[in-house]
Formats: sequence, structure tokens, C-alpha cells
Amino acid sequence: MIPTLLLVLLTTACSPFTLVNSETYNDADLADYKTFHIVTPAEGQLPPGMQMVTYYNIAAAIREQMIMRGYTEEPNSPLLVNIGLTVHREIETEPALPPGYMPYAGPYYRGFYPYFMYPRAMYWQNYYANARVITGIYKEGVLTMDMVNIVDKIPLFSASVATILENGNTQFRDLSGIAEAVQTLFSKYPVPLLPQYRQVKK
Repeated sequence: MIPTLLLVLLTTACSPFTLVNSETYNDADLADYKTFHIVTPAEGQLPPGMQMVTYYNIAAAIREQMIMRGYTEEPNSPLLVNIGLTVHREIETEPALPPGYMPYAGPYYRGFYPYFMYPRAMYWQNYYANARVITGIYKEGVLTMDMVNIVDKIPLFSASVATILENGNTQFRDLSGIAEAVQTLFSKYPVPLLPQYRQVKK
């Protein structure tokens, strides 16, 4: 049996982006949700180094993916799409938090864990204790997306993609690059594209 990480690397070999993880929580049926809203800077703050133009590009790419799956954007939707970014380089495999920190007390951004716009500690409880940094993958520029039932504070889905920074520097990718990264982020999302958006394979 091919290890999961190896399988992910093989299936994304033609892309400059790597799907780091993609997981559904609490047996969530994301097709039950018909609306969504994307976190805004008013609900938290941008990760260090992220400019508003980058936020808008990421939000636009996420919005497109959600609409192509039949969702409608509504500001009061219980389905919150939260955005996180790893902003410092740390390559070693380490616990998500160092000794002395409460688990998931974030946003935590010293390279081990993404800095989330809406603090993940508001919904991410200690019993989600399976998060460890993957050697060589959780590096600067990893974009993480959480789907949360924000009314009940229940995590539903999380995925991460490396990396939305240009190779060899600290500049964020342009709109088309971010759109491709977010497409990779949604590549294992459990709700499929509507038929009209699916590519016909020849």
C-alpha cells in the first residue's frame, strides 16, 4: 500500500503545489451546508507578511471553488472558511506547540503552525491532538483552510497546500498562481464540482 503522503506527492507531481493534508472532522457532511462565508480582516487580522491584495486573491479563489460546488456566499452563514498561513521557516518535525503551551492556543506562527485570521483556539479543541509538523513540508508559505460550523464551534474540514510563495523568495504568487494553489487545496474536498464545471477527459 502506498503511504498517504507519497500518494499525495505523486498525484500532484505535475503541479508546483503540494497538498499537505486534507481531512474531514466530526463525520461532517459538507453537502448539507448550502451557504458559506469567508473570514474577513474585521473578524481577526491578516497573518504577518500578508497584504490585503493577497487576502483578496486567496478569498476570490476560495469563493470560486465554493460556488462551483453549489454553495452561495452569505455573510451570516454558519459555515466559516478560515484562512491560515505559516510565516516562518522551520523544517524539523516537532510537536505543533512547544512544552508549556496549551495545545492549539493559537494563532501560533513560529513556523510550527499556521497563523489563522480567525483564532483557531475559538473552535479547535485539545482532543484534535493528531497534528504534527511534517518534515520538509510545513515551511514558510503553506496556506491552510479550515471549514467550521462557527455557530456551534465545530471543525468540519481542513486542508493545507505548499506553497503560495514564489520559489526562492518571500513574494506571494500572483492571482493565477494563488488560484492554482487553491484548486490543489480543494482537490480532495468531499463535495464535488457541479457537472458544468467538471473537465471532460479525452
